Amino acid sequence: MFGAIVKKIVGSKNERELKRLWPVVEKINGLEPQFARLSDDELRNKTFEFKERYAKGESLDSILPEAFAACREAGKRVHNMRHFDVQLIGGMVLHQGKIAEMKTGEGKTLVATLPAYLNALTGKGVHVVTVNDYLAKRDSEWMGMIYSFLGLSVGVIVHGLDDEERREAYAADITYGTNNEFGFDYLRDNMKFSLDDYVQRPFHHAIVDEVDSILIDEARTPLIISGPTEESTDKYYVIDRIIPNLKKGEMKEEEANTLSGKRKVYSGDFTVDEKARSATLTEEGVLKVEKLLKIDNLYDPRNMEILHHVQQALRGHALYKRDVDYVVKEGEVIIVDEFTGRLMPGRRWSDGLHQAIEAKEGVEIENENQTLATITFQNYFRMYEKLSGMTGTADTEAEEFHKIYKLDVVVIPTNRQLLRPDFPDVIYKTEMEKFSAVIEEIKQCHTTGQPVLVGTISIEKSEVLSEMLRRQGIPHNVLNAKQHEKEAEIVAQAGRMGMLTIATNMAGRGTDILLGGNPDSLAKQWRRGNPEASDEEYAAVLAKFKEECAKEHDEVVKLGGLHILGTERHESRRIDNQLRGRSGRQGDPGSSRFYLSLQDDLLRIFGSERVAKIMDFLKIEEGEAITHGMITKAIENAQKKVEAHNFEIRKHLIEYDDVMNKQREVIYTQRREILGGEDIRGNFTQMLDDTIEDIAAAYAIEKVSAHEWDWQAIGEAIYKVFSIQLDVPAETMDRLSPESFRTLLKENVHRLFDEKLQGFGDELMDHLIKVIMLQTIDGQWKDHLLSIDHLKEGIGLRGYGQKDPKQEYKKEAYQLFMDMMARIAEETVEKIFWVQITREEDVEQLEEELPKQQAKKMVFNLGDEPAAIEPVKSRKVAGRNDPCPCGSGKKYKKCCGK
Repeated sequence: MFGAIVKKIVGSKNERELKRLWPVVEKINGLEPQFARLSDDELRNKTFEFKERYAKGESLDSILPEAFAACREAGKRVHNMRHFDVQLIGGMVLHQGKIAEMKTGEGKTLVATLPAYLNALTGKGVHVVTVNDYLAKRDSEWMGMIYSFLGLSVGVIVHGLDDEERREAYAADITYGTNNEFGFDYLRDNMKFSLDDYVQRPFHHAIVDEVDSILIDEARTPLIISGPTEESTDKYYVIDRIIPNLKKGEMKEEEANTLSGKRKVYSGDFTVDEKARSATLTEEGVLKVEKLLKIDNLYDPRNMEILHHVQQALRGHALYKRDVDYVVKEGEVIIVDEFTGRLMPGRRWSDGLHQAIEAKEGVEIENENQTLATITFQNYFRMYEKLSGMTGTADTEAEEFHKIYKLDVVVIPTNRQLLRPDFPDVIYKTEMEKFSAVIEEIKQCHTTGQPVLVGTISIEKSEVLSEMLRRQGIPHNVLNAKQHEKEAEIVAQAGRMGMLTIATNMAGRGTDILLGGNPDSLAKQWRRGNPEASDEEYAAVLAKFKEECAKEHDEVVKLGGLHILGTERHESRRIDNQLRGRSGRQGDPGSSRFYLSLQDDLLRIFGSERVAKIMDFLKIEEGEAITHGMITKAIENAQKKVEAHNFEIRKHLIEYDDVMNKQREVIYTQRREILGGEDIRGNFTQMLDDTIEDIAAAYAIEKVSAHEWDWQAIGEAIYKVFSIQLDVPAETMDRLSPESFRTLLKENVHRLFDEKLQGFGDELMDHLIKVIMLQTIDGQWKDHLLSIDHLKEGIGLRGYGQKDPKQEYKKEAYQLFMDMMARIAEETVEKIFWVQITREEDVEQLEEELPKQQAKKMVFNLGDEPAAIEPVKSRKVAGRNDPCPCGSGKKYKKCCGK
C-alpha cells in the first residue's frame, strides 16, 4: 500500500530513469539544425574531432550529445532514417551498460548505431552481437553505411572465415557477429602457439541484440570445442537395438503398511519424467537389459559405461522427437534451437546423447568427442568492460539479468501508441478441437483478406497445421528450420493482403512485418530474377512496388492489421510476447489470440490437473471452448514454474562454471604470458624449484634418519625427471637432513641446467622452454577438463551422504587443478632435462656413439663442493627430418632446429 503511494508521487524506478534522460534528448535535438548545416566532409571530420577530444581526456558522456547528433544526421543522409527521440533514449541506455527493452518494430537495429559509434571513438572496438549469420551480415552492410560515412571501419564475423579475415574484422572500429562465433574465436585463440595468430583484441564493449535469447535462452548450453576420441561407435548400435524391446511404464500408488498407507510402484521397464527430461529403468527393466545384453550385473563397476549409454539411448528414444528437437538432413542429425526454431549445424549434444540419437535414426555415428576447451556464455560476456543489450522482451527476466550479469532493464516507451488488443486465451480439451477452431478463424480472416501470422512451437506442429490447411485449399507459407534460407523473404511479406504465414518460434527474426508488404524486399527479389537490369530499371520497379504496397497498406489497416494466432503457449512468457510483438508496430492496428488445449505440452506437464478441474467444475462439453480468467491465471502460473525451473538450471550451470572460470583464467593468462615471452626463464625456474620441493617433500621425511629414507624411490624420481643417477655416500647420509637434501638437490639441478643452457644458448633454450611449456599446459588442461566432466557426472550422489555437492565439487575441482599444475611443472622440467638439440653435422657421429653413452651421475657431497656432476650426455638425438624431440609433431628442421 505504502509502496503504491510512493510510486504514484515520485514515479517508478523506470519512469525516474526516463525522466533523467529527457534533458539530454532535448540537448541533442537542439544541436540538430547545427549538424544539418554541415557538409558531408565536415560531418565526417567531427569523428576525428571527437577522437582527439577523447584522447585528451574528455569523457564519452560529455561527447555524447554531439556524437548522437552526428550519428542521427548521418542516418538521415545515408538511409533517410532519422532517430526518434525514444531511440535516442534507447541509445543512451545502451551506452550506460544497461538493457533497453523496446517493442518490435521500434528500430533496435538503428538504435545500436548510436552507442556503437560513440564507444568506437575510443579505438578499442565495439562488438555488436546478433543471433545468426544472416542478421550479422545484413546489419553490418546496412548500418555499416552510416559508420563508413562517418569515417569508421566495420567488420563482420560469420562462419567460414579464415584467421586473417577474422583478425581484420576484429581490428575494425565496429564488428558485427554471432554469439557463437565470438565465443568460439575466444576459445580457439587460447589454443594457439603465437600471439600473432590471435584474432581477437581485448574485450571492450558488447551490444547484444535479442539479449534475452542470447544471454538467457542459449546460456543453458556452454560452448565446447572438442576433438574425437578413438572409441568404437559399435556400442551405440548394439544398445539402440535393445531399446524398442523396453516398455514405457507409469508410477502408481498401491495400499501398503506405511505411514501414509500407500507406496509408489512403477510398472513397465522404464519411466519418463518430462519435467526433468530424464528416463529411468525400473527393476524389471534392469533385468531385461541384462538379459538382452547378456551381462550378469548392469550395476557392476565394470559395466558403468554400458549403463550410461543405455540411459542415454532411453532418453534419445523417449524424450527427443524428430522435427521437434532435431531434424535429419543429408544423413546428419541437426539440433533445432528450442527458442528460435532455427537449425544449429555443428552443435552436438554431449555425453553420448547425440550418438544415441544418430543410432536411433540409422545415420552414420560420429565418434564421441573429448572436451578441449569450454566456456559458458555467461562467463564469456562477463569479460567485457561494458555489456549492454536490447530486446522486445526483457522485463520478465529482469531479476536474472541483474543477478547474473549486473544488468538493469529500462523499458523504453514506444514512438507511437500501441493499438493492438490481445484477446483472452481460448482453451479446448483436445488438440484436434483446438486445431479445428484455429482453421475456422483462419478461414474467416482469409475470406476478408486480413493477413494472419500463426505461431507454433515445433516443426512437427507447423507441418500438421500446414497439411490441414492444404486439405482446405487455403494457400499459405511455412516458416521453420527447414525453410531457414527463405526466412527473411517470408517474414517481410507476411503483412500483405490475404497472406497466411505459419512460423515456428519468432524470436530474433530481425525482419519487420510491414502492413501491405515490404517494397524493398520485393524489389530485391525482382533484381535476383533480373541480374542484367540497369539501375534505372531497378529504381522504376522499386517505385512501382512502393506505390502498390502503400495502397495495400491502407486496405490492410481497414481490415484490422496483422492478426497473430498462437496455437500453443511456450514455456517462456517472453517467446509468447515476441510472437505478439510482430503485430501493432509503430502505431499500426493489429490483434492477437492464443488457442490452447489440455493436451499441449505446457499444460499436460505443468498444469493440466488444475485446469481440467476448473473445466469440469464449469461443465465444459467436448468441442466447447472456454475463456476464463482462472484458466489464464493457471497457465501463467505454469509458465512461471517453468521459467523458475530453467533459471535454476542456468544458475546451477554458472555456479559450477565459476569454479572452472577461475581455473580457465589462470591457464589462459599463463599461456598468454608464455606466448608474449614474459619472463620465460623465470617461469621455468619456478617450475624447477617447485618440482624439487615436491620430490623433497615426498621422500625426505622429518625426524627420520636419512638412512631410512626410500633411496631407491628417490633415485628413480630424480632419474625420471632430471635424467641423472644419484649417488649418496654413507658418510654423507649420516649428516643429511631434509633441509640439506633439498639444498643439495637444488644446487646440483640448477648447475646442471646452467651447463645445458651454455650448450644451447639463451635464444634456443627460451624457444624450447616456450614450446614445451605450451604443449604440456595444453595436454594437461585437456585431461583436466575430462576429469572435471567425470567429477560433475557423479558429484550429485554426494547429497545422499549428507554433503553439499556444490561445496564438494569446489573442493575436489581445486585439488584436481593443483595436481594438474604440479604435473605441468614436473613434465615441463622432465622434457627440458631429457631433450638434447644437435647440429646436423653432429648427428651421424652421435648416432654411432649413442650406445656407448651413460646417464649423468650426481654425487652428493657435504664438503666444500656440494656435488660433482659428470659431463652432460644425451638421451634423445634428432636428425633434420626426424620428429622434433620437443613434441610439437613437426620435423626437427622446421621446429627447434631452425
